[in-house]
Amino acid sequence: MSDWMIYSIGFIAQMLFSGRLLFQWIISEKNKKVLTPTLFWQLSLLASFLLFVYGYLRDDFAIMLGQTLTYFIYIRNLQLQGQWKQVHQYFRWFVLVFPFLVVMYSFYSSTFEFENLFKNEAIPFWLLALGTVAQITFTFRFIYQWLYSEKKKESTLPLGFWILSLTGSTLILLYAILRKDPVLFAGHIFGSVVYVRNIYLHYYEKRQ
Repeated sequence: MSDWMIYSIGFIAQMLFSGRLLFQWIISEKNKKVLTPTLFWQLSLLASFLLFVYGYLRDDFAIMLGQTLTYFIYIRNLQLQGQWKQVHQYFRWFVLVFPFLVVMYSFYSSTFEFENLFKNEAIPFWLLALGTVAQITFTFRFIYQWLYSEKKKESTLPLGFWILSLTGSTLILLYAILRKDPVLFAGHIFGSVVYVRNIYLHYYEKRQ
């Protein structure tokens, strides 16, 4: 696959991620408090699907790891909102088994060697380590959000989610600059602004 096609997949994914944040931001600004619309999780799932493919095509372990960890959390939030069962069952099954299909295809076709995820000539080990730490930090926000939502029995985006988002996004921006990855940079530069604004809205809501 040509580079422009690979980058196109990545940019579409980042546009969807940015779109979910923009929609969530507008809804939250209108209500003067942080809200969690269903469309946020729907766009998240679709974008994660595409960015996982992008990471696979670029042999980038950091990207694949981040998307694998959050993929099923998006699904769980749709379940908490009572929206998951409204999706056609065949599509639900495809979404659930997709990551496993990619792994099985890669293993049996011998087109992708997993050891290359940790030994990519285009990415020095120290840079791969930075990207992995950045993705783990960024991904932990959804683990925190998931545990928080399970405790509350509703899908919500707490203050800690936005603080972890800003911290992880800053690290990923550094990784993107060093990696010279325009897809990651474009996606996280916009997101950082939204994270700061949501942190402000949380404190604004508490003062009211």
